[in-house]
Amino acid sequence: MKTRVVTFGEIMLRLSPPSFKRFTQARTFEVNYGGSEANVAVSLANFSIFIDYVTRLPQNDIGDACVQFMRQYGVNTNKIIRGGERLGIYFLEMGASTRGSKVIYDRANSAIATVETEMFNWNEIFDGVEWFHWTGITPAISQNLANICLEAVKVAKEKGLTISCDLNYRKKLWKYGKKASEIMPELVKKCDIAIGNEEDAEKVFGIRAPETDVTSGEINPEKYKFVAEELMKKFPNLKNVAITLRGSISASHNTWSGILYDGKKMYIAPQYNITHIVDRVGGGDSFAAGLIYGFLTYNNDLQKILNFATAASCLKHTIMGDFNLVSLDEVLNLMGGDASGRVSR
Repeated sequence: MKTRVVTFGEIMLRLSPPSFKRFTQARTFEVNYGGSEANVAVSLANFSIFIDYVTRLPQNDIGDACVQFMRQYGVNTNKIIRGGERLGIYFLEMGASTRGSKVIYDRANSAIATVETEMFNWNEIFDGVEWFHWTGITPAISQNLANICLEAVKVAKEKGLTISCDLNYRKKLWKYGKKASEIMPELVKKCDIAIGNEEDAEKVFGIRAPETDVTSGEINPEKYKFVAEELMKKFPNLKNVAITLRGSISASHNTWSGILYDGKKMYIAPQYNITHIVDRVGGGDSFAAGLIYGFLTYNNDLQKILNFATAASCLKHTIMGDFNLVSLDEVLNLMGGDASGRVSR
């Protein structure tokens, strides 16, 4: 089957204390794998989009286990390269009610952090591909990865691929001497679609929605049209800007919506009231995957594309782990208004 989409980035071993325990209480950890671009790949595979995930994994049993983990969800792993000393790790303490979640990274000198530019042949990787997706997490890891991302988007542009970027600002990662505001503009100016949450544009480019407070629990979509407009002014290459809108009432209770802007009109998704969050990690990634699926499927019907992405990512909050393990029918049912959660017999 022909590859339609390529994603590139780091996948990590995820270790979480069970049952909402704190790190200080943990005597065992639940094991999973996850990472933004891998999360997108699995979502797309679930929607029957043929997807290549590109990364570097150590040549050991943990690397093998990670490959097998991805394969079981239908992701093509043939373009993963092997080498390096270790798989990156992140520890996740799940928040509840008024206590927020915490993440601790242990990814220094991971297999992909020590990658060299010549290890990836992007002309071959992108042969026959329609779409390339990357995120701001990857160039945050090291200068080499920032350079590799830039080479990838240049080749993707030359070959006529649609390029999407999730800005995905991670303050804890930008430690190698460069700031996101220095690295990201050169990368984003070659993209067609920019995706972010309600804070990413502010943290990366200093573009803030007026009169907003993300800690208030209330998010006004109309205020974020300004952010989308300013991003398009800064990057006239962009054809669409999408922003997820999370109203954080508590760690366990959020509202969820999004907007999509094409330079002329802003589309607003229905707002979902998620009263019991199982796991919010990967919510933005499942939104990005939903957008990609929508653009590949719905013939530029932007409202339908946005509604699909928002419904898919709403459902992610009910799934433990990084991956959005929901079916196409489940997303379509929620899009159609069935949020009852009734047993399917």
